[in-house]
Amino acid sequence: MTILGFLIPLALLMGLIGLGTFFWAMKSGQFEDLDGAAQRILIDDENDPV
Repeated sequence: MTILGFLIPLALLMGLIGLGTFFWAMKSGQFEDLDGAAQRILIDDENDPV
């Protein structure tokens, strides 16, 4: 039962870190051009050296 006193705050802390990282990514513009990334994968580069 004492392990819950450690795991619950740890889980809350990890959730807050993840939420903070998500808001940081939104603020820095990581999710601005989702359609451009989807279209770039379909473009076939003829000059791409393989």
